[in-house]
Amino acid sequence: MKQAQAIGTAAAVKVGSRTRWMVLAILFIVTTINYADRATISIAGPELKKALGLSPVEMGYIFSAFAWSYVIAQLPGGWLLDRFGSKVTYFFSIFLWSVFTLFQGTVGFLTGGAAVATLFLLRLLVGAAEAPSFPGNSRITSAWFPTHERGLAAAIFNSAQYFATVLFAPIMGWLVHTYGWQSVFYVMGLLGIAVALVWTKTVYGPKQHPNVSSAELEYLRQGGALVDLDDSKGAAKEKQVNTMACIKELLGNRMLLGVYIGQYCITTLTYFFLTWFPVYLVQERHMTILKAGFVASLPAIAGFLGGIAGGWLSDRLTKAGYSLSVARKAPIVIGMLLSMSMIACNYLSADAAVVAIMSLAFFGKGVGALGWAVVSDTSPKEAGGLSGGLFNTFGNTAGITTPIVIGYIVQGTGSFAGALVFVAANAAVAIACYLFIVGDIKRVTLTKSLVQS
Repeated sequence: MKQAQAIGTAAAVKVGSRTRWMVLAILFIVTTINYADRATISIAGPELKKALGLSPVEMGYIFSAFAWSYVIAQLPGGWLLDRFGSKVTYFFSIFLWSVFTLFQGTVGFLTGGAAVATLFLLRLLVGAAEAPSFPGNSRITSAWFPTHERGLAAAIFNSAQYFATVLFAPIMGWLVHTYGWQSVFYVMGLLGIAVALVWTKTVYGPKQHPNVSSAELEYLRQGGALVDLDDSKGAAKEKQVNTMACIKELLGNRMLLGVYIGQYCITTLTYFFLTWFPVYLVQERHMTILKAGFVASLPAIAGFLGGIAGGWLSDRLTKAGYSLSVARKAPIVIGMLLSMSMIACNYLSADAAVVAIMSLAFFGKGVGALGWAVVSDTSPKEAGGLSGGLFNTFGNTAGITTPIVIGYIVQGTGSFAGALVFVAANAAVAIACYLFIVGDIKRVTLTKSLVQS
């Protein structure tokens, strides 16, 4: 009831501007570039495999290199966001990951072990540089969006992972086919550097943005947005938390632990799609790399639409008076059930049927990808970056395990059948986490002794 009253109060405020949606548009663009840069290695992968003579297991380790450093850097990245704010930290993140992406094209000038080692190192650097990105997205949407709009906002920036494939997989496939695999890294690196410069002129906190109206600012406050999050005079700057004790308390919270483990399982689906899916199309379905680039965009379109649908459904349930727990959990459970349909591909021979089932599976993955909305709803306001970093640490550990496990499955069995079962099983575990572990979804309040004035 209190939640419904808060929504009604916020709705009563006349909104004089919609600057928050422009900020979200920038987040969407940046996250699209982010995921396109992650996917460069999978599009270039078949040609790299031939050029460097790599086995499936070796490819699995190269695919996973990004995630090793990405996971390790999550907590430092979250600390940087809480300490220096979202705008500055995120700018350096975009700029550095783009520079390291560009340098991957230079691996073509090396041979043998030196080429493999350099590529692995650069993927590690890209992962470390990207670490603050999603905790930053969560932090910015917490500041810019009221609770009843946050599900859609999080779904929009999260759906950029699918839009990245829709837009860039065909382009990158064409680049590899026409100009060689190195061209993908050069083009994406330069594009990212340009976007980093745009970021500095377009993204601010709610209280600092030159275009936000007083009415919109009040609308955000009334709806539960943390408008003071990056205010140098606000509470977030005046108080610091005991980092290690905070991490211990967050991990000791059953609700958050269930969310974290669920995110690991959901992200397993993401990394299958980002790493092995184009190889699956080429190796298992015998498509050319050019065709695979275009075909991979079809499930991505479905995932994008599913992401928007999941966020819309969640916010509609909230506005209809359902609890936040129901509004967030229902799309996640429905989405993961749909994702499990990918197992059917093991029993189909027609490429069109396989693409249709994969599209359904990734539509479901999009519907269920509400983890960042849950983090925005639950993170302590003094440690939003740290909580987001911990959440992303769990999630992207799947980026280490998924490519390697699938590599061993494919090498050991000679097919992707077991790999699809492995991915679908993770979707089932995600359902169990949200139904039996998470419980009520609500914002966590830190123990007072952890907050240092």
